[in-house]
Amino acid sequence: MQKQIAERIIITKNPAEDLYKLFSKLGYHLATAESCTGGLVGGLLTSLPGISSVYTGGFVTYTNQMKIDLLGVDPTAIEQYTEVSAEVARQMAQGARERTGAEIAISLTGVAGPGGGSEKTPVGTVYIGVSSPEATYAERYCIPAYLPRHEIRSRAALLAIALATREAKIYHMICQNFGQNS
Repeated sequence: MQKQIAERIIITKNPAEDLYKLFSKLGYHLATAESCTGGLVGGLLTSLPGISSVYTGGFVTYTNQMKIDLLGVDPTAIEQYTEVSAEVARQMAQGARERTGAEIAISLTGVAGPGGGSEKTPVGTVYIGVSSPEATYAERYCIPAYLPRHEIRSRAALLAIALATREAKIYHMICQNFGQNS
């Protein structure tokens, strides 16, 4: 069973297991940097036996100071864009990848609710950052605000795992087509 989200990401029945199989096959490693999900992605991954062969670990950086201290997020980016922004998600993912040596890193920052949202960044807004040696970027997702907090966090975590899997496929294709080591 698959559910398509925003016509770009396919969420399979067990995205963590799919990621594990792909990363094992390709010899890649993953790191995570989580804010709004509070370690949920790492928890989903570490529920799989043997995941330590591909999951280097993660950072749970709920406060801005932790994002700055542990991941190297530029304080100016937080001031200019806020902590729930594409720029901060991008810097979080890049910081996690650089600090762990993983080929792929993902990050999440968002508003899980029920409070804390604004007109510009309503509850359910989640930015997922992705970093590989080829690209670092972030995507914005709007998870329905009427969902309970735990459901917003859960959906964000599953999206992030699916994005990491997609990025591993893209990075592998680039390495194969352009002669880089993968």
